[in-house]
Amino acid sequence: MTGEREKARPRFDGRVGDKAEALTVQRGQRGGLGAGPQLRAVRKDGWTPAKRKAFFETLAATCNVSEAARTAGKNLASAYNQRRRDPGFAREWSRALNVGYAELEALLLRQSLFGVEQEEVTLDGEGEVKSRKMKRGHPHVVAVRLLLAHRGAVEKIRAEEVQGSPEGEDAVAKMRALLDDVRRRREAAGE
Repeated sequence: MTGEREKARPRFDGRVGDKAEALTVQRGQRGGLGAGPQLRAVRKDGWTPAKRKAFFETLAATCNVSEAARTAGKNLASAYNQRRRDPGFAREWSRALNVGYAELEALLLRQSLFGVEQEEVTLDGEGEVKSRKMKRGHPHVVAVRLLLAHRGAVEKIRAEEVQGSPEGEDAVAKMRALLDDVRRRREAAGE
């Protein structure tokens, strides 16, 4: 019986056309209980290298998993399932999230110090410019929600990275000293 099944279904020999990137390493369906990582062909509607690249670039730029999945043309559940099954995907996810979180922190710091200017143009009934007004503001609601959503995951990623870096704690202390210096200058200026 076993011999008949093997003859009926050809074995996967690791070759899919001429494209080497058409293979991916994934965990088996039984997870940690049985099979270890397996080399599998990428489905036609699966996470192709182009979709992975679009997903990680968007995740690094926005720190928003939903938006990254939408940009890659995949749904959110598919992204989380791929992260669970593919260790390489999970590592890239962590790296992109770390980059996106750092960018978001820098953006919030910059906006906290300098604010945001936005030009508001009012048009008359004929489409001519009636007035222009500059609005200053500090739109932090979405950014703060994203920071709070990913804080635990990014702290864990950063802790793992700092362990390998001899300057990790020193760099954090320097940044805190710089931020304290900025606070003192702002208080002295009356802001």
